[in-house]
Amino acid sequence: MSHLLAQNLNYDRPIKLADDVYWVGFADRARGLYCNPYLIIDNGEGILIDAGSRPEFSVVMMKVLQTAMAPNQISTLIYQHYDPDLCGSVANFEALIGRPDLRVISKKENNVFIRYYGVQAKLLCIDDMEHRLVLKSGRTLRFIPTPYAHTPGSFMTLDERTGILFTSDLLGGFDAGMERDLFKELQDQCLSCTRPLPGMQQRCESIGEICPLAEITEFHKVEMPSNRALRRACAQVGAMGASLIAPQHGSLWHRKADVDCILARLVSLEDVGIDGVPELAQP
Repeated sequence: MSHLLAQNLNYDRPIKLADDVYWVGFADRARGLYCNPYLIIDNGEGILIDAGSRPEFSVVMMKVLQTAMAPNQISTLIYQHYDPDLCGSVANFEALIGRPDLRVISKKENNVFIRYYGVQAKLLCIDDMEHRLVLKSGRTLRFIPTPYAHTPGSFMTLDERTGILFTSDLLGGFDAGMERDLFKELQDQCLSCTRPLPGMQQRCESIGEICPLAEITEFHKVEMPSNRALRRACAQVGAMGASLIAPQHGSLWHRKADVDCILARLVSLEDVGIDGVPELAQP
């Protein structure tokens, strides 16, 4: 996957991650948060993962069209939890796709809330699908539940053909520097660093830029509910042996050393979610 770093990236167009897998995302510059919807194309069949918010529907749809995929070729919408930045546009996609056989896939705990976005299609639950979707070509997408990381019904999706793991909020991060860097590699100083991380918007003296690990750890401390939930989810990420980690926010990671470093930092946190509330801390 090192070829990804050599691309001359145009963020106004879809970005190819692997054969028939594309980033079709956008930047929410007002919030300092980049969102990463993904498109898999398999023998003319389109699968959108965490397709994005309603305000950004036109941006994501334009990138889908730029891959030469027609709306009615999209057969499946996968939502890995129920937040509006992931699935706020589900009704827009459903109306434009116009297929009675459209599959909208999530988990039952998420579907309770996803239906309030105005979706008309039957909402499928990964628990009733043996945690996998087998496409017509035989390509398999495997669903890995990550409960309470950060919602009860959160899960990840592994594309078994390419080894790409779509992790939703896991390993995502804020983008305090506001400089788009879709594919990242940690510097050697980051990999060997044992010091406390600087503040999220503070530059690290060793690398001369905003610390990417600080952006990731702060995101998880805010978005994940507890140390226990995050540690369990991190163990699942590490066990997948993915070729590329593709979160819904922030940068994508292709080097095992970088992923191991990030996971180690996250597992070591003691103040995630409710565990970071001072008045609730155990004596």
